Amino acid sequence: MKQIEKVHLEQFEKNPEIVASAPGRFHLMGENTWFFRDKALSLAVDVSVYISISKRDDSVVRVYFSQLDDMKKINLSALKFRKEDRWANAVKAVLYGFVSGGFTLGGMDITIYSEILPSAGFGITTAIKVAAAKAIWTLFDLKLNDSTMVQVIERGNRLFLMQENHNADNFAAIYAKAGNFICTDYYKNSYELIPFNFSDMKILIVDAKVPRYEMWNRESLYEPENALILGDLREEKPNRFGGWQYINNVTDINEALSEVSKDTRRKLLCVIREHGDVMDAITACSKSDFMHFARAVNHSHESLRDFFDLSCPEIEWLVKRVSEIDPTIEDIRNPVSCGRITGKGFARCMYAFLRNDDVEKFRQKLSEYEHIFGFKPDCYEVHSADGVKILNA
Repeated sequence: MKQIEKVHLEQFEKNPEIVASAPGRFHLMGENTWFFRDKALSLAVDVSVYISISKRDDSVVRVYFSQLDDMKKINLSALKFRKEDRWANAVKAVLYGFVSGGFTLGGMDITIYSEILPSAGFGITTAIKVAAAKAIWTLFDLKLNDSTMVQVIERGNRLFLMQENHNADNFAAIYAKAGNFICTDYYKNSYELIPFNFSDMKILIVDAKVPRYEMWNRESLYEPENALILGDLREEKPNRFGGWQYINNVTDINEALSEVSKDTRRKLLCVIREHGDVMDAITACSKSDFMHFARAVNHSHESLRDFFDLSCPEIEWLVKRVSEIDPTIEDIRNPVSCGRITGKGFARCMYAFLRNDDVEKFRQKLSEYEHIFGFKPDCYEVHSADGVKILNA
């Protein structure tokens, strides 16, 4: 916090009145099934974004991103999306969310401090939005609560940025608690904290630095008729987490998917498998059973690779190195580690759960990765974190 206060003072010649922070995050599984009103399992991590803010006497909003050494000037009365503004559009979306909701704001000086840039993923853009919303809400003493803040961010996403609003992103940054995964239920538009106790494991996230590109047109899958097909394959299970599951009768599933193309069938099967993996991971967490949790994670990665075509040689190489740290035939069924690609659509990131003694072994493999593929990866050891908070209240 002291660092951002120093930067704010240097840039704006005044101390900030409010400092807020929001965590980064990654999705363990389910991030590609939101359209089908399914579930996503996420983890907020201590890769934090800090926002400092102070009032101005005019109606001007100045925003400075410390790590980019970039200053933007924003007009509250004429908020416009500009592609070239990149990171600043996230702040403008939050301002739009407030103004379009009837809230009155004034001029502000805002500093953003994040050691990981939004381009890396890990939920940094969402963390900027959430920390900014919390800081603005507190600065102007607005009559909000966390639920209202979700609505502010959603308006900014849908109406200003003209993009889908993913509650799994927002909920992780707002409601997270250390020592818990967070499960977003898109059907109920709700979340639930999932305690986990894997105290002997370390969590790593890796930016493989592979150029981002789409392997397939996701919008071709996100069609109402496909959602109806999967809806017909659900059955209520009051004792099951979330109250439902997909049927497990292979004949009925094949019959329901018989009229879609082969490619669409594979991807819809992946959605069904992914839901099962989320459920298995949650069950394993309730029993502090890392082996079955790891099997669910590894199975989810295989589904994204084989059915969704969302992996690439670089990510596959990294995930394989995780599985080979303790390579025995028995550990294929009883894994002591796990890893998976992460990110909506095609991503260049992966995460891994490793035993304490295996972390250095994996890090040593990253130098081989750079030699083979020519990309220098970034690897971060992270810990579970709480959601957004005011630091100087």
